[in-house]
Amino acid sequence: MLITMTSASPVYSFLGPRGTFTEDALRQVAEAAGAEWKPVSSVVQAIDDVVFGRSYGAVIPIENSIEGGVTATQDALAVADGVRILGEYLVPITFNLYVRPGVSLDDVRVVTTHPVSYPQCRGWLSERLPDHEFIPASSNAAAVASLAATELVDAAIAGPSVLDYYDVDTVATNIGDNTGAVTRFLLIGRGRKLPEPTGRDKTSLIIELPADRSGVLMELLEHFSTRGINLSRLESRPVGDELGRYRFNIDAEGHVRDARVAEALMGIQRFSPRVIFLGSYPRANGNEPSVGSAHTNEAFASSRAWLNKILGDD
Repeated sequence: MLITMTSASPVYSFLGPRGTFTEDALRQVAEAAGAEWKPVSSVVQAIDDVVFGRSYGAVIPIENSIEGGVTATQDALAVADGVRILGEYLVPITFNLYVRPGVSLDDVRVVTTHPVSYPQCRGWLSERLPDHEFIPASSNAAAVASLAATELVDAAIAGPSVLDYYDVDTVATNIGDNTGAVTRFLLIGRGRKLPEPTGRDKTSLIIELPADRSGVLMELLEHFSTRGINLSRLESRPVGDELGRYRFNIDAEGHVRDARVAEALMGIQRFSPRVIFLGSYPRANGNEPSVGSAHTNEAFASSRAWLNKILGDD
């Protein structure tokens, strides 16, 4: 059942608490300026807020340039009802090490942060804190908040924004192993009109294979390749009902209103037992896909006109 929001202004959920990279992404959402921002404790809760009408939109992480896809987000989107991706946002990731006031780097024995962030600082930690222990946190900001709540942890890894909300000291900066790390975030909503094509778009899908047999994945990919569609992301996740069954999370270059993408989706819908269309939306990096002359909208329109002439339908 859809729950109607009672707030005077639109509500946007994000993975909290305050000071997370997800909140940094939400700051990039122009339509969220002046709205109510609601920190939540998990990606599932953020998505549920949208599904059940508690929030107008939500920002959630989908992939990191170092660690790859965020599996919790992929799995939650696969079972969400009616969610649409409306946009994507990129956040450069900078990690610092924070402690309670008065604690030094030499005092640090136990470190906490989000499990996706921890491997991105493994090199620095191995060199500077080789004997440390790690305790996972629900988010980077939650890790910093825990410094005040418990003495079971000595230090937390998070981004610079936490300094706006928490009384902590910085004992090390830029501890990430890759200075070019970026996390991609999605803005999701429910039951809204598709963004218009810009020529620099992306279409996201979740697709299940019809059978576990040789060549079936190739058959799926041929729906894209024969229409000149490049895939910017292809990741598999288990369906969960039995061993060996997988669904594929796909980002394809182009908009569903582009003829090549529309024809590919129609072919996939006939091929797959379950296709989830998550949305077509502008690419955050603004890159324009390379489209061959045989796969432009004009080329598809020309071939349709040619066939109509043969059929006498012109």
